[in-house]
Amino acid sequence: MAINLRRIRHDKQLTQEDLADRSGLSARYVGAIERADVSASVTVLGQIAEALSVEPGDLLKASDGRG
Repeated sequence: MAINLRRIRHDKQLTQEDLADRSGLSARYVGAIERADVSASVTVLGQIAEALSVEPGDLLKASDGRG
């Protein structure tokens, strides 16, 4: 999820702070998820997906690690 989250956020030209504001989470927590320091709950996954206007599954798809 961490790689996909970072990629999608960058593709949408959002900062971690922007995503945090849109999702109701802290920027520190968003950063921790992107670094895979913490795992997101299903609820948080939904909040992030909604904030990014993507399906939750888009964040969970297997990634080849590129990009």
